[in-house]
Amino acid sequence: MQSNFGLHIATGFSSAMLVMALASMPYGYYQVLRIVVCLCCAYLAVAAYQKASPPWMWCFVGLALLYNPVTSVHLGRTIWSVVNVATIVIIAVNWFRARKSA
Repeated sequence: MQSNFGLHIATGFSSAMLVMALASMPYGYYQVLRIVVCLCCAYLAVAAYQKASPPWMWCFVGLALLYNPVTSVHLGRTIWSVVNVATIVIIAVNWFRARKSA
């Protein structure tokens, strides 16, 4: 039960931040967003690994690398908006999948 609680917190918080990122925010917000989403995706990758789900694990490893705050990937605002929406969808699908299996 405790691992599901962490999953809910991580997915909910990062998804909310990604939705807020679709609006015009100060640059500092996007720096914090990268840290939060990177950590969330790393957490979800470990959870997928523990559940023996390699496709989901690699998906979240890729997202963690994309949102990595140390070596930034420079994309335009429009492309980042599309990436943010795609990330929200991926996180939501994983969350619903995890709820069904629990």
